Amino acid sequence: MANLTIKPLADRVIVEPAAAETTTSSGIIIPDTAQEKPQKGIVVAVGNGKKDEPMTVGVGDTVLYGKYAGTEFKYEGSDFLIMRESDILAII
Repeated sequence: MANLTIKPLADRVIVEPAAAETTTSSGIIIPDTAQEKPQKGIVVAVGNGKKDEPMTVGVGDTVLYGKYAGTEFKYEGSDFLIMRESDILAII
């Protein structure tokens, strides 16, 4: 898990996506062009929430999110997603 100095605002969350699977369960190697974008990750930073809605996710939670949720960005060589808490579908 990354140690970020970035603090998201309001109800935003920063998620470190899980690595894409490189092989199938039967051992077939999946090329980079055919790998699916992961929809699971670990929360590395959370905002303070909105005035009447406290945050329900916390740092270290493993979450599922929508396929096109959030905005991708790189920070210190690592890939992250920043999204609203409402884009998160479930805590695993």
